[in-house]
Amino acid sequence: MPIRLPANISSRQIPVVAGALLTLATAGAFAEGYPKAVQQLEDRGAEIVGEFDAPGGMKGYVGEMQGRPMSAFLTADGKHVIIGTLLAEDGTNISQEQVEKLLMEPRFAEAWSKLEDSDWVGDGSDEAEVVLYTFTDPNCPYCYRFREMADPWIESGKVQLRHILVGILKEDSAPKAATILAADDPESALRQHHENYEDGGIEVDRSVVSQTYNDVMANGELMSSLGLQATPSTFYRNAEGKIAMKPGVPNPKDLETMMGGPRP
Repeated sequence: MPIRLPANISSRQIPVVAGALLTLATAGAFAEGYPKAVQQLEDRGAEIVGEFDAPGGMKGYVGEMQGRPMSAFLTADGKHVIIGTLLAEDGTNISQEQVEKLLMEPRFAEAWSKLEDSDWVGDGSDEAEVVLYTFTDPNCPYCYRFREMADPWIESGKVQLRHILVGILKEDSAPKAATILAADDPESALRQHHENYEDGGIEVDRSVVSQTYNDVMANGELMSSLGLQATPSTFYRNAEGKIAMKPGVPNPKDLETMMGGPRP
């Protein structure tokens, strides 16, 4: 997650740390397990998932605090820990690189199999070279916009967009999602909904909602378990084959990256 630093910080300073400095004196530099200063973070609710060698003789740690990614740095004396973002003098965001490597990449790789096993609706050719999973609320205007932007790749057969339908925005979001999932041809129902989105989308069929309502709820639980709060949130493989996630409507450059190439 990008962090804006004060404009008065000079790039000539020693790698900058933006965040809170916890002065945590300890009786011994290194106890069993993590150093005592780092254990203070755990005592405050942090979950450490990995560590790395940081500049200046420091040791870096990556984890989560209150559901948010965090990085922390143990000073060379082993007695103090700094929470925040570490920048090199050339502008490299050392914290972000390590958060992505140690926290986000493993999490997204694990998430991919869960997405595959979820109740999704295919949008595009089953033979498409590129597959994306996107959490979609039937009433989400940004989901509608994203689908419009992706249309050239989908229609060309290059991309299949797999919609994991959730109901989080309006009272009829879940019933609409359940109606689509319960249709004899969910893909056609989804297209019908999209084509009529500006007129309210698909009409809820109360006679079938109960058949798939629990599936919609399960999709919502999956979304929450991945720490996502808004639609669309889209998972894809980047050029290196690693799983990445893009929240919201992508800009044109990001869209080409997600779709695996330029607009057909």
